[in-house]
Amino acid sequence: MASHTVENYLKAIYQAQQALGEGSLVPMGQLAAALHVVPGTATTMVKALAESGLVHYEPYTGVRLTDAGGKLAALVLRRHRLVELFLVQVMGMSWAEVHDEAEHLEHAVSDRLIDRIDEMLGRPAADPHGDPIPGPEGTVAPRRDDDLLSCPLRTPVRVSRVVDQDADFLRFIEQHNLKPGRVIEIESRDEAGDHVRVRNQDHLITLGMRAASKLLVQIALLLLAVFAAAGTSRAQTPGQGPVAPFEILDNSFLVEEAFNQEAGVFQNIVGLLRHDDAWELAFTQEWPVGSQAHQFSYTVPLQGVPSATGLGDILVTYRFQATMEAPGRPAFSPRLSLIAPSGDAARGLGRGAMGLQLNLPFSKQAGDLYWHWNAGVTWRPSVSTADRAVDGTEVALTSPHVAASAIWRVRRMFHLMMEGLLTLEHSVAGPGTTTRDAIVTLSPGVRGGWNLGDRQLVLGLAVPVLLGGGATETCALAYFSYELPFGRR
Repeated sequence: MASHTVENYLKAIYQAQQALGEGSLVPMGQLAAALHVVPGTATTMVKALAESGLVHYEPYTGVRLTDAGGKLAALVLRRHRLVELFLVQVMGMSWAEVHDEAEHLEHAVSDRLIDRIDEMLGRPAADPHGDPIPGPEGTVAPRRDDDLLSCPLRTPVRVSRVVDQDADFLRFIEQHNLKPGRVIEIESRDEAGDHVRVRNQDHLITLGMRAASKLLVQIALLLLAVFAAAGTSRAQTPGQGPVAPFEILDNSFLVEEAFNQEAGVFQNIVGLLRHDDAWELAFTQEWPVGSQAHQFSYTVPLQGVPSATGLGDILVTYRFQATMEAPGRPAFSPRLSLIAPSGDAARGLGRGAMGLQLNLPFSKQAGDLYWHWNAGVTWRPSVSTADRAVDGTEVALTSPHVAASAIWRVRRMFHLMMEGLLTLEHSVAGPGTTTRDAIVTLSPGVRGGWNLGDRQLVLGLAVPVLLGGGATETCALAYFSYELPFGRR
């Protein structure tokens, strides 16, 4: 079994090689400084390690680990980082004070105890500071991290690692809520002024360049695990050149995008939503009225419930393109829909009452991500309760909703999507009474498209999950869109 001193040397060489690049020679002066010894002492120890086959030493140049030395060093780091995580998660110690404790315990705990700790903690991949934990064989899964000096501007990134173990620095990071797992954005960098401005929710934090280099991040493309890591999406800023526009627009499934149809082009949309015991097939046409500023559309639903199949309530809609997207400004197109009571409420088809629906959609592109936000309300001023009370009392129903989605352009014409919707559903509860239920819909999905000359075909699939009333329902959604010109453009 290696001595404490041998383990400390191997660990220091390992960490230095990770910083310099795999296979690099670590200068003896750098190694001596890391271990707080004079260069002569470090050289004597390194020569002994070389004779043991743990390092390769080149006089006057530096040292690097052999395969055997690298495995042993990784196992020391495994013990250190698992002990740190144990002290934080189980013992309740601050992440700013566990490093020194782990420095002592890493030499005392057995491999058997470390394996039990690893199992108890759920086989974690990283310690409290985001440092990767080597496996039992001394292997570390490859991972690509950027720091705050190289990651994209104005793009959500997740803090993945803090590479400085200084207690004061860790307390500073904790105070400003920049610990691993936090999603932030880089607002700007100023090399001349030696600072980086970081947006953490609604707060701006200014870091020096040196401090910023110690925070490693990954692109935050993981909305409920739908977005898999596959490269870097860079949001452009003035002076960096234009961002390539999305070629598929106005093709979300549940969360409306803030774009009207272009002049001379109309869109045909078919959506099929399948529930456990019901389904709905909706056909929509969208037409520009003179220009893109004004749009008319209608939606005709065909519904199927256990007891009946037939027409639901038809929507007739006007949407106004209030603003187009511009630097620092989202697109905005408010919509007002008239709900016609064309369904048969007594058979469970539609609500059997006239209504209005207002929706306020916003859309903004950030590199290969598109963000969409909606807020609105559905109002039915006079809904009969005759099906639940003999007196046929009428009540007004008001159901507000908010929604948001993120769409990631994986390929030019292939997108991953995550849509979320919260509706405070207002419904009849009894004679002259109503109830309100919160219904959350989370819908991961994909869409792909083809440009066929001056036409565009888009297909999509999603799996909406409805949460509300103490129950969970998983649905299936299929989407079809076909855009084509109706006149000379």
